[in-house]
Amino acid sequence: MVAGGSSVRCFQGLLIFGNVIIGLCGLALTAECIFFVSDQQGLYPLLNADNNDDIFAAAWIGIFTGFSFFLLSIMGIIGIMNSNRRLLMAYLILMFVVYCFEAASAITAATQRDFFVKELFLRQMLDRYQNNAYSANDDELTKNKGVTGVWDNLMLQKNCCGVNGPKDWQDYNSTFRTLNSDLAFPWPTQCCVMNPPGVPKDLNACRVGLQGYLKTTGCYDVISGFMNHHAWGVAWFGFAILCWTFWVLLGTMFYWTRIEY
Repeated sequence: MVAGGSSVRCFQGLLIFGNVIIGLCGLALTAECIFFVSDQQGLYPLLNADNNDDIFAAAWIGIFTGFSFFLLSIMGIIGIMNSNRRLLMAYLILMFVVYCFEAASAITAATQRDFFVKELFLRQMLDRYQNNAYSANDDELTKNKGVTGVWDNLMLQKNCCGVNGPKDWQDYNSTFRTLNSDLAFPWPTQCCVMNPPGVPKDLNACRVGLQGYLKTTGCYDVISGFMNHHAWGVAWFGFAILCWTFWVLLGTMFYWTRIEY
């Protein structure tokens, strides 16, 4: 029983409404994080190559916390409706644990966007693209192949070339330049404008950089746009849930003190 009887029914309704919102937001957070870790753009190898994939770890935590918020909100609603002190105490303790995990996830996602800079992806592209050196260990070879595959797909599918543009392949020393002379080809063939079958419109025109035959736009905006968009989504949606949950937890604690033994 609750001290005051029916006088607290309105407060019960507010707490139930608060938990309904938490549950729905938890499901939405889970769906968003699942979409992110599915890596629709195939960019994970770029972060994995530098052991800087914490944004994906934050999203995995978000999947766990989002679904946990949903389950705990149901637990809280049942506890409030039945005025069950033990159930609400368990709800408060578990919700606090999940709250801490979600705070860590949101902070990690918010801070990771500072690492998505041009210099990181430029250095990585120049060092790892087509780098199949036999001196490298298996892990490094796997990372190099992953980076090469990502860049091939980006330049083919997103109609871009290099990080800043095709001059990246000429202005900087790279593994690609050591394997291919400027006379043979100054940039990867994926930088050429393609016909529908996926064949360069004019390989010679692309080789000399004629306008209309060479992609002149860099790929950085494609990479950073996807990463930043989802990093902010995971972070700020998580923070919004935490702000709402904070007040619901405070209200639940107050309600718990009103329940008679």
